[in-house]
Amino acid sequence: MSTTTLAVAVALGLMTGCGKTSAGDPKAGGAPQAMPVQVKVAQAETVPETTEYLSVLKSRHSVTINPQVEGYITKIFVNSGDRVIAGTPMVQIDPLKQQAAVSSQEAAKAAQEANVRYAQIQLDRVRKLYAAGVVPKQEVDNAQTTYDAALAQLKALSDQVNQQQVELHYYRVTAPRDGIVGDIPVHVGDRVGVTTLLTTVDARGPLEAYIYVPADRSRNLKMGLPVHLTDDAGIKLADTRITFLSPQVDTETQTVLAKALLENPGGLRVAQQLRAQVVWSTHEGTVIPILAVTRISGQFFAFLAVKEGNGTVARQRLLKVGDTLGNDYVVLDGLKPGDHIIVSGLQFLQDGAPVMEQVQQTGGK
Repeated sequence: MSTTTLAVAVALGLMTGCGKTSAGDPKAGGAPQAMPVQVKVAQAETVPETTEYLSVLKSRHSVTINPQVEGYITKIFVNSGDRVIAGTPMVQIDPLKQQAAVSSQEAAKAAQEANVRYAQIQLDRVRKLYAAGVVPKQEVDNAQTTYDAALAQLKALSDQVNQQQVELHYYRVTAPRDGIVGDIPVHVGDRVGVTTLLTTVDARGPLEAYIYVPADRSRNLKMGLPVHLTDDAGIKLADTRITFLSPQVDTETQTVLAKALLENPGGLRVAQQLRAQVVWSTHEGTVIPILAVTRISGQFFAFLAVKEGNGTVARQRLLKVGDTLGNDYVVLDGLKPGDHIIVSGLQFLQDGAPVMEQVQQTGGK
């Protein structure tokens, strides 16, 4: 009897102890604590519609250097980026063949000069004999004709020598103006012709961004469209506008050439490749920080702080996003001005979790 009574007492004690623990635990029946999060209030902003293309900077005062003769390059005197003045030697083309031609023409000229002297002597002799009545007038006429022909041939040879000597100077290509040497695509030993590009000489001054726009978008092109030039990292380097549109479509590339003038290029250089963002139009829209967006199975989501009942909870929202604008996504659907975007602690959030808002202070974009 005493053993049974003791067992019942122990059981009742355990049950009483358990009941006190459950009732005394403040977390057992209370609501979960709200998680502090930073939020950003979505606002209506001017959102540009842009398309990015590759562009190349070219000088508005660029001179293309082509040789005026054919031959093999024996020396290149300059490097890309060198500053030159007019008359500076740039490329030497092998002149040996031309020098031989000049020597041959000079020898022919010297021989003809001897013929002219002989014809002059003969003419003088015949004139004296004619004056003495020894020879008829026809002999004088024949001697005069021979002298005139020799003199004319000498003049022709002299002109040929001068021409060959002038052409000899073409084998040393010099800078036609002051400027900066562009790319040099040729090398010593290359054979060049009159259509071969040796290099360019670009004068200081305005540059133009050459932008090749696909033909199917050319109908939207117009003068004055804004253009943002950026580097590969997306850092803006210059703002300009379209100042030229080609009236024709390139049949090989199916593109239309547009140019954007840079009056003060700053640190930009000729032949530099940049990314050109053509701004087609602008409209009012909302944006969301890229870091506030998560991508799940190819879809974009964000957490918004939403007032529900007496508190605030995190609600996951499906978004449709467009292009990036700086560090933000342009939101096409799923977000409106005034929504509170949660921008911190996203990895700890669940849909419906209570949160406590801390509005993020921003000093501008």
